[in-house]
Amino acid sequence: MAPDSSRKRLPFEPRKSAAKPAEESKKATAKPSPAKDTAQKSASAKKAAPAKPGVVSKKKSGGKPSARAATAIPEVVSDRMLRRMLAFSGVPTGAGILTFFVSYYLVVNQVVALPSYFVLLVTLGCFGLGVVGLTYGVLSASWDEDRPGTRLGLDEFRLNFGRMTSAWGAKSER
Repeated sequence: MAPDSSRKRLPFEPRKSAAKPAEESKKATAKPSPAKDTAQKSASAKKAAPAKPGVVSKKKSGGKPSARAATAIPEVVSDRMLRRMLAFSGVPTGAGILTFFVSYYLVVNQVVALPSYFVLLVTLGCFGLGVVGLTYGVLSASWDEDRPGTRLGLDEFRLNFGRMTSAWGAKSER
């Protein structure tokens, strides 16, 4: 992978941390004694058991955030992506579903004689636009937490699509 200085980081991309300290690696390789092992198992079983069934504990660990939390997309950006995906995908998908009802009404009331392949092609086209809308919704959202972006997101799409293609190019060079 290219060093951090040669490529521009994403707005929400975490900085790489240093290697694990020697103390953590010693703790990971040390084998606990059998007496302590059973005590630790019973203590961890008590901690792991939820207080009420179906309720997830929201306790935060007192230590450093996990690697998964450090690389996660911030909630603001994730919500922005979700709203755009619903808008750009929901409208064409809804139109595809509405096509069934409208064509049924037109054929049953003998307003227009529609061939079945016409309904199929229009519906597939709408559902295809819905799939494209999912991708556009993610790429047109601003990935910067502090900047909401524009309504249609054309500038953000160009920027994010460029980031994506450059990441693919860097990965294929390896």
